[in-house]
Amino acid sequence: MMLRFMFNEPLREAEGTLAETFRLMDQFVALLSPKIKAGGADVQKLRKYEIWTLGLRSSLDELEQSHYAALQFQHKVTSSSLNQMTDEERIYYNRYIYFDKNAFIRVFSLLDKLGTLLNELLDMRTERVKAHFSYFTVLRNMREKKAHPELTWKLNDVKEKYKVSMTRLRQRRNTEIHYMNSEMQDDLIQSNRMYGEEIKLENVAEQSADLTQGLYLAMESLLLTFQYACGLMRNKHT
Repeated sequence: MMLRFMFNEPLREAEGTLAETFRLMDQFVALLSPKIKAGGADVQKLRKYEIWTLGLRSSLDELEQSHYAALQFQHKVTSSSLNQMTDEERIYYNRYIYFDKNAFIRVFSLLDKLGTLLNELLDMRTERVKAHFSYFTVLRNMREKKAHPELTWKLNDVKEKYKVSMTRLRQRRNTEIHYMNSEMQDDLIQSNRMYGEEIKLENVAEQSADLTQGLYLAMESLLLTFQYACGLMRNKHT
């Protein structure tokens, strides 16, 4: 919520899915708290769940902020190529690149943290299948084992709903981390096609739409997970 100051706006008031997701995460922590204080054989595991949940809450907050800032700067970019930009618009474009990149990397970082929590909370033991696993590996393991179907298939539906956008986001993330700055990938492709001609900007509107879908996937997956986790905690520790 702190980045709103850049646009002379008040602090964010969470609404809708974002507010409900935060509420469920806070509820899960509240359910853990008295059980941690009471002690017991599983207190260390419960403390870990608490820390991971608070970390996920911060990650969602940071992702939402970066997404908001990226969209604000993207809307100020109207030229179709760098050569057409004024100095002021080039500053907006560079800020868009920064926050967009920050956000799409955060999408996958958050999901991997969620995968770690799910793997342990549901005792999925995905590390036996793959040592370095992602959220999507955990979800596949849940499907294959037919574990926790009332959660698994809801999470799977969310994954499928945003599949196309997430595929493009993953390609950009992989390019950014393993090869080159992701915004330069389109430049390279275009320059190979039309060397010496003016290079058009990547489709920033489509990229922003994909980023929004990534945020929605993260929020909806967290909401479903913590809805289920709260019920699990009430049933397990009564």
